[in-house]
Amino acid sequence: MTKKRAVLFLLTIAMPLLLGACHVQALRNGNGEDPSQGGDEQSPARVTAVLDLRRPGSLESTISRLTASRVVFVGETHDRYAHHMTQLRIIQALHRDDPRMAIGMEFFQKPFQAVLDRYVAGELSEAEMLARTEWFDRWRYDYRHYRAIMRFARRHQIPVLALNVPAELTGRVSEVGLSGLSPEERSRLPADYDFSDHAYRERLQEIYQEHAHANEEGFERFVEVQLTWDEGMAETAANYLRTHPDRKLVVLAGSGHLMYGSGIPRRLQRRLPVDARIVLPAEQLSVMPGIADFLVFREPLELPKQGKMGVYMGSHGQGVLVHDVVSGSAADQAGLKKGDVIRRLDDRQVATPADVRIGMLDKMPGDRVELEILRKPLLRAEQTLTLGLRLQPESP
Repeated sequence: MTKKRAVLFLLTIAMPLLLGACHVQALRNGNGEDPSQGGDEQSPARVTAVLDLRRPGSLESTISRLTASRVVFVGETHDRYAHHMTQLRIIQALHRDDPRMAIGMEFFQKPFQAVLDRYVAGELSEAEMLARTEWFDRWRYDYRHYRAIMRFARRHQIPVLALNVPAELTGRVSEVGLSGLSPEERSRLPADYDFSDHAYRERLQEIYQEHAHANEEGFERFVEVQLTWDEGMAETAANYLRTHPDRKLVVLAGSGHLMYGSGIPRRLQRRLPVDARIVLPAEQLSVMPGIADFLVFREPLELPKQGKMGVYMGSHGQGVLVHDVVSGSAADQAGLKKGDVIRRLDDRQVATPADVRIGMLDKMPGDRVELEILRKPLLRAEQTLTLGLRLQPESP
């Protein structure tokens, strides 16, 4: 891969983080007015109202304005636990009003829809679902952010829709552009892309310019990748709504895919006109006219800290290769070494780094885990090590 293509591919991988974060500053609209006052409340993404979840009853007093819509888009910054708890509260309230609903998620890719169906049906365990959707390779964010939503969907048999296009295709768009795709590759993407939204393009330009090696050709690919995500998710959502006319849909995605309606929402409307509302978390957002229908304020929440081994992992034919060990970590103190191959974590056989991450999902600082390893030079003799996990957020 050439240096230019490598840069474009890295930008493709980084894009969900950037669009989920939406780094902006002000908390008032462009005229300096209180954004919760005035406006046409019937027009999606035309008025910004405040939903303050710090006040008891605020959601209950507002939910009727969401239940009237067939689609509710709820944004997030991917690593903000409070944002996901807001999404859960909205889903719970909408479900109480009408259980005929589905949840569309940016975080799962379309080829794994059958896996999600089997998980919701109770046919697969959580660990099996995570392994078969390749969560830790394709999304990578801490699954515990989304766990309560997934478990609520499973408990109430709410369909979970894998919205996103396969990473292999966005990677190809990043490398060769839409025009460079093979006919087979192009057939797996939406036929209809809308390039006409200039404000959408300008916002992407601001993000792209933050990267080194920015150039015009790279930016065009950057736009095509973003459009592939947004058009692809909009098409998946529209197709579901057409084939399930009795259901409503809650779409969970990074705020950058939703703000001003110019990412997923309008591209869904182009395919299937529906009444929709956009709800965004207020933190980090500039409250500008038209950014959303509702901005949500709530108390900060943090995930419980995980216990860490302090190991950098890779693949190996006989198990999970230890690429490196963090100095002073639990793994270091227990005697794990670079080049060791992990075969078992507690009672779980492990073949991939994802297997280890699934096994560590509920481990806390102070917990003890047992590793069965093979050690160089022959990688034949098995050894068992016991690790006392630590709080070490900078390591895996």
